Amino acid sequence: MKFLGKSLSTLINLVKTKQISAHEISEYFIKRVKRHNKELNVFVTEPERHEKKQEGLLEGLPIPFKDNFCTKDIRTTAASQVLDNFIPPYDATVVKKIKDAGGVVFGKTNMDAWAHGSSTETSDYGPTKNPYDHSRVAGGSSGGSAAVVASYLAPAAIGSETAGSIRQPAAWCGVVGLKPTYGRVSRYGVIAMGSSFDCPGPLTSTVEDAALLLNIIAGNDPYDATTSSQEPVDFRQELEKKKKFKIGISEDYMELADPDTKSRLTQCINTLSQMGHEIKTVKLIDPKYSISVYTILQRAEVSSNLGRYDGIRYGNDRSKFGEEAKRRVMLGSYVLSHGYYDAYYKKAQKIRRLIIEDFKKTFNDVDLILSPTTPSTALKLGDFEKYPFFGEAMDVLNEPAAVAGIPAINLPVGLDSKGLPIGMQIMGNYFKEDEILNLGYQFEKETDFFGMRQKLYDMYPD
Repeated sequence: MKFLGKSLSTLINLVKTKQISAHEISEYFIKRVKRHNKELNVFVTEPERHEKKQEGLLEGLPIPFKDNFCTKDIRTTAASQVLDNFIPPYDATVVKKIKDAGGVVFGKTNMDAWAHGSSTETSDYGPTKNPYDHSRVAGGSSGGSAAVVASYLAPAAIGSETAGSIRQPAAWCGVVGLKPTYGRVSRYGVIAMGSSFDCPGPLTSTVEDAALLLNIIAGNDPYDATTSSQEPVDFRQELEKKKKFKIGISEDYMELADPDTKSRLTQCINTLSQMGHEIKTVKLIDPKYSISVYTILQRAEVSSNLGRYDGIRYGNDRSKFGEEAKRRVMLGSYVLSHGYYDAYYKKAQKIRRLIIEDFKKTFNDVDLILSPTTPSTALKLGDFEKYPFFGEAMDVLNEPAAVAGIPAINLPVGLDSKGLPIGMQIMGNYFKEDEILNLGYQFEKETDFFGMRQKLYDMYPD
């Protein structure tokens, strides 16, 4: 039986109906990892074979995790040599939930060190290559998790984001990437970067798979006081409902996109209109304001979170911090220091509140907001070093949703003139993941994402 390109949902059904075993599926993906990982550098820790049969919805199917999720007895480095030999004594809550559902931890995927970056180039273990073009970046910080799904070295993966680290690499690698509402999914056991922003989420080949994994990982966690007590709906069940949405389009967001991206987004908007959805122009706070807010607040939180890595408990000391980590710690310490707190940190918190209220006001008029996910398609390896605040510039369309804490998803919508994936972003109101997933599912069924995946299957054959 040929597995290439089959979704997680399809594989679950094949195992359930005993057409194939989970063991055979795992062996299949291990062979693909051995064949293709070297050229892509997707894994920091490659998967091992698991013989024990797993019970549950996932029935022993392989799920890779970004390497900032603590995994019991499996090395967890956050792609930094500071934690090169760190073996966690416990599982992150998201890992535990995947295991409880029958899933198997299928290796640890590459990322920007400490999640500091938007290209996976700050990894101490080398950059992950874009599956569509090895001279380009996969995005970040969840670049490995996006690339592993795009190249079909695993049927799905778990990543995390602070300000675009799921959606941006998903866009550049041509996969589905979901950032849930802040507090929808537990952060317990995820190595913290920006604690008031961090959000775990799935990267998948289909919207249905994203809904399936969100069903498993969502919910309140007594180990994480920031998780919501609001009971999640059955996201997968909600997909089949025939809903019509009022969709907001902001010209300030559209104008930041390059011509290829803007042209494809215009086509997508026309498609959604033909499907019966109402398109409405909305005015939002310029997304570029979110860059300043995020940069100040995230650096402040980074400076606090990295202070714990003293080398006594975790292995190597702070001398192993890379240049990006050092830059962020220094800037964070500066904005929190006496005499500058009010001028920077406090002011950024006030603007964050304005952005939150602006989204709330807009969602009184529309159900969802649509925009490009990124201003352009994947950039060349090495561009990270050329541009100051590279990440913030590449994440400018992602940061508003992160600053506000609302859910958002990336959908692949075709290739640009260079043959690189273009992403479309759908943002929703707080805890309305069911709505963004429903619209995404409708769009996927209508367009099949414009048939863009076949190129990768030809590039990474069995």
